[in-house]
Amino acid sequence: MKLLCIADTVDPLVDSPAVRERFGDVDLTLGAGDLPMEYLSYVVSALNRPLLFVFGNHNLGDLPHYRPAPGSPPPSPHDLSRDVGATYVGFKLLREADLIVMGLGGSLRYNDGQNQFTQAEMWARVLAKIPALLWNRLVRGRAVDVVLTHAPPRGIHDRPDRCHRGFDAFLWLMRAFRPRFLVHGHVHLYDAKERRVTRYRDTVVVNAYGHAVLDTEASYD
Repeated sequence: MKLLCIADTVDPLVDSPAVRERFGDVDLTLGAGDLPMEYLSYVVSALNRPLLFVFGNHNLGDLPHYRPAPGSPPPSPHDLSRDVGATYVGFKLLREADLIVMGLGGSLRYNDGQNQFTQAEMWARVLAKIPALLWNRLVRGRAVDVVLTHAPPRGIHDRPDRCHRGFDAFLWLMRAFRPRFLVHGHVHLYDAKERRVTRYRDTVVVNAYGHAVLDTEASYD
């Protein structure tokens, strides 16, 4: 199974008339945040494959539609102006294309903006999913296949500044539940020599900046 992972920037290799020739064999697209909704809609239409996404810390105009604030009325399911054909997986566990995907969007809190969390707040969101992860392990034989985040794990692909520092909870999640992949964005790659793929124990951590293609049958050792 092939996964197209996209994040942070509209990649000209994806936003292209040749997108079907390049990526027509992918089974699922994963959006790791900070992408225009119109771009997600284009990828869904062009490839005719499911797309799961989380929000980052930018391009958050449609966030209230997908994650209403506490106490606010839920958005109308008939609001077609926001129907981009993609599925929001933020702070959820979903099955798609025979994969169990867990979404954990947002970044470390650095200026009190939307979709930013302290280390403790992200820990709380991860720990809240333990019952569902244990149920998957019991019933399906594995807790989760892919963790889709915006921010990276602490110490893997992250940066020393507070905005781009990773989350500690993601390290524990990988140790405890052993997903095959953790796909993140948020850290921009401007040099082809910068590391995009790192193995952490049983998990392959991938920076999806621009785009990356993963093969679930390939070895990333």
